[in-house]
Amino acid sequence: MFIKRHIPNIITLLNLFCGCIAIVFVAKFDFENAFYFVCLGIFLDFFDGFFARLLKVASPLGLQLDSLADMVTSGLVPGFAMFQMFQMLENNQNEVAAYSAMGFLITLGACYRLANFNIDERQSDSFIGLPTPANALYIMSLPIIFFNADNEFVKDLLGNKYVLIAMTIFSAFIMNAEIPLFSLKIKSFNLKVNLLQLFFLFISIVLLLFFKFLGVAFVISFYILLSIGKNLRVKK
Repeated sequence: MFIKRHIPNIITLLNLFCGCIAIVFVAKFDFENAFYFVCLGIFLDFFDGFFARLLKVASPLGLQLDSLADMVTSGLVPGFAMFQMFQMLENNQNEVAAYSAMGFLITLGACYRLANFNIDERQSDSFIGLPTPANALYIMSLPIIFFNADNEFVKDLLGNKYVLIAMTIFSAFIMNAEIPLFSLKIKSFNLKVNLLQLFFLFISIVLLLFFKFLGVAFVISFYILLSIGKNLRVKK
């Protein structure tokens, strides 16, 4: 019974472990491996709550652990990644130091969003604002797109300090915006209940196969648009 009760918590701690490893890779400017560990952490984050409900061992401790793990994997890591992107800008050192610190606005936005999520009863079956894991994937894809882009326009865009500042501010804003978004978590094996999530997953896979890391931005945009469409249909 002891092991059964802590299976979801172990999964959550593995999510946290992935976030810690991702930080190490970001520190080395190895954004691709950092991205993969963030992906693994988010994958584990999807299933800790699922197994807690399946095994009927959900607890307040699990809820707190989940938020703390997400704070690292989906809050600190993307903020640090943006910090490192500012560090790569070819400006004088004083400018770099000032702009780099702005990257952690993403971390602050994620922290506020996670704290608010725990007390907002409206977010039991859906989200208000972009979930931190989705935002983390979007931010973590940017440096990889920059390094792998053949298009000079894309390189100039992602190498522009004002564009990065705008992305940072937008990231912190969209996580806390009053925009209802459907939950990405699979709560049961019922196909009908999870039809929207499965449709989104299918389209996401297609976009990622065709566009690779650039597809991450398309996936996040599609998620927001699909949620808005769902909201309009429900209102009608």
